[in-house]
Amino acid sequence: MRLLLDTHVLIWWDAGARLSRKAASAIREAEQVYVSAASAWEVAIKASLGRLETTRRFADAVAESGFEELPIRIVHAEALEGLPWHHRDPFDRLLVVQAKAEGLTLVTRDRLFGRYGVRTLKA
Repeated sequence: MRLLLDTHVLIWWDAGARLSRKAASAIREAEQVYVSAASAWEVAIKASLGRLETTRRFADAVAESGFEELPIRIVHAEALEGLPWHHRDPFDRLLVVQAKAEGLTLVTRDRLFGRYGVRTLKA
């Protein structure tokens, strides 16, 4: 299985909290686990606004967990044009198109992702 972690899932994984047994097991056993550059962008913005407190660099959390960075490519950005507006959060919309374009299962607790026809795994 190849997974893409929603931003909150990486934060919970790094803190060692809140994930379902099924999701934690899937992450440990996955062939590949990706974290989007969009998630790093989201964390940086929220931290700069004082809406999120970070304990270490995002890149360190990704690398030390053995996860892979998923860059934002032009094909991802272009796919946003045809994406229905079930979700207004630009970071979440980008995760949806990345998961679809790359054939990844999105690990999340956000129920709106299912409306896009993307494979999800409940965190």
